[in-house]
Amino acid sequence: MVDKKPGVLILSPFFSPNIGGVESHLDDLVSALDKGEYKVFVQTYSPITTRNVVWEPREKKGGSIEITRYRWVGKNLFHKLENYPFLDFLYLTPYLLTRVFIFMSTRGREIDVIHAQGLNAGLIGVILKTIFRKKLVVSLHAVYELDGKFLTTRVIAWIANQAEKVLGMSKVIRKQISSLGVSQEKLEKYKYWVDIDRFSPKDSKEARKKNGINEQFTVLFVGRLIQKKGAKLLVDIAKELSQVQFVLIGSGPEEQYIEKSSKQNKNIQFLGKIKNSELHEFYNSADIFCFPSLYDEGFGRVGMEAVSCGLPVVGSNLGGISEALDDTVAVLVNPTHENLKIAILELYKNPDAIKILKKACRDYAIKNFSINNLKLITKHYAR
Repeated sequence: MVDKKPGVLILSPFFSPNIGGVESHLDDLVSALDKGEYKVFVQTYSPITTRNVVWEPREKKGGSIEITRYRWVGKNLFHKLENYPFLDFLYLTPYLLTRVFIFMSTRGREIDVIHAQGLNAGLIGVILKTIFRKKLVVSLHAVYELDGKFLTTRVIAWIANQAEKVLGMSKVIRKQISSLGVSQEKLEKYKYWVDIDRFSPKDSKEARKKNGINEQFTVLFVGRLIQKKGAKLLVDIAKELSQVQFVLIGSGPEEQYIEKSSKQNKNIQFLGKIKNSELHEFYNSADIFCFPSLYDEGFGRVGMEAVSCGLPVVGSNLGGISEALDDTVAVLVNPTHENLKIAILELYKNPDAIKILKKACRDYAIKNFSINNLKLITKHYAR
């Protein structure tokens, strides 16, 4: 008799082809689970923050991956609501809960563990766990901006205490959740990983030629074009450093400003959104990667991808970034205009310093960002 594959429900409002660090991680996760003999079910929305992409309501991948995407309104609505917890909840949670409840009513016997991504999915997971008696694991990808909101903190603590395990990417995240009165026994660490074969150093001249990036000293940015990611800050720095080329990849509310700036400044190149499957080519087309986040990042996947490609990082020291990257591969500063500008200029003027950082990048990535990080998640799936 053949044992039944354990069934894992990945529950997330955001999933590919929506573009983002969480989405890339979840692509990696479901693929690795499939190869690891799990049966994987994904319940999610259509792309919410990435416009003009083709998506399928139902998709089967690999050996045992079933993805269901429910059509939902997107564009920039999420970015407008994410700072208002109650409105964010109403936007992301009730409809997905309704659809996933219907799914569990018919397919629940195939599910052994619910793995919820973020707090909105976590709340749905608590309800499903209670009704259908499933194990619940919640992954937290970000540090939350609570600002003393009593009701919000109570709800977060309740969600976390209902889960069997709460996985936080960084010490900053775990400390925040612990401070809300969540038992330390509930909290565990996990880390993203990257495909270190695809995200690996390649011939820079070939990559630049393929992507239309000249041999000028190049700073690369990849991320959502929203205020807290710091893309506008980086563009303003670029306007003062005409000797340095800045290449920006991403989409979001600040897209119009960045596109306009690229037309007015020859040293700014805006490429729009690029699929994660193509990003390794661009990491290999730059001299340094800039990570100018103005908030507490959970960990920072794009920094991991850059380092895995042998690309040193200049960036913010906020949140989990300084936990993901150390001074052997990165120059991390308080993300002010002047601090980031000075850090970029110092590396521009000191090619030997860049060589030292580059030399350390690949080994650092192999040690810290390999598929071995999957075990930090799957060990919590067992009953």
